[in-house]
Amino acid sequence: MTSIAFVVFEGFQSMALAAMPVFEYANFSAGEPLYDVSVLSEHGHTLRASGGLTVGTEAFDERVFDTLIVVGGDSILEQAPAGVLSFLRDSVKATRRTASICSGAFVLAQAGLLEGRRATTHWAYARDLQARYPSIRVEEDRIYVVDGSIWTSAGMTAGIDLALAMVEKDHGAELARSVAQKLVMYHRRAGGQSQHSALLELEPKSDRIQTVLAYAREHLAEALSVEQLADVARLSPRQFSRAFRAETGQSPAKTIENLRLEAARQLLERGRLTLDQIAIESGFSDPRRMREAFLRGFGQPPQVIRRNARNENAA
Repeated sequence: MTSIAFVVFEGFQSMALAAMPVFEYANFSAGEPLYDVSVLSEHGHTLRASGGLTVGTEAFDERVFDTLIVVGGDSILEQAPAGVLSFLRDSVKATRRTASICSGAFVLAQAGLLEGRRATTHWAYARDLQARYPSIRVEEDRIYVVDGSIWTSAGMTAGIDLALAMVEKDHGAELARSVAQKLVMYHRRAGGQSQHSALLELEPKSDRIQTVLAYAREHLAEALSVEQLADVARLSPRQFSRAFRAETGQSPAKTIENLRLEAARQLLERGRLTLDQIAIESGFSDPRRMREAFLRGFGQPPQVIRRNARNENAA
């Protein structure tokens, strides 16, 4: 059985523990106890999270865990407890994987475990992490990063993606998909996926525009003219274009391009389809148009993004 230990401290961010059910449901889906999960702290007290949740913990001892996962929290951005840092420095020698969720990357950095490595954290903290620890190659727009035995994830729900990636690494993609389905996840995100979502950035207020965006995302391979989208919204094309821009700050055409870019990038990073197939699936119709959109949106052609994703997976 694989032993997993979450390392917490006073004032930790309770959302980081949302990754725990991934291992619980892996056991359930497999029909056998694959993982044994513990919550550790320096002294083994009941600790209070930043939002008020209290969690019982076990004290650090001589046990060797297969995987240590350090959670985040504002209280450790400047300095984590000395006992936590000492425990991590000693444990990394025997632990197969050492990981962090969100600002937990600052704890790994303070312990010296990220020197010369690639890492990520919540996008709001990424530049601060890079400024404080120049030897770290901070990839600020990644869901999670794996560099050897060190795993780091972005904030909040990205910890779930990191835990699912661990399950996939240990027991295969089929079990990881089963766990994601039981957790009612829309889809499992690859580590190289952007932390930012084109839909989240829009935040439309009316049901009509939200319905149009959901429709567009499900029908990206189609032409998606203003007339077609206006019909979904039950508005005239002129009324629709005015309402859409008022609620999203973008034209329908720009929004559709951003949704296609996001979908195409995900397909690229999965690495299963050719550029021609991805262009058709995401609605660009041909690789040339897709390349032009990638240069506008990402400043890089699709081939470079695919190559970077392959290099990351190989690493």
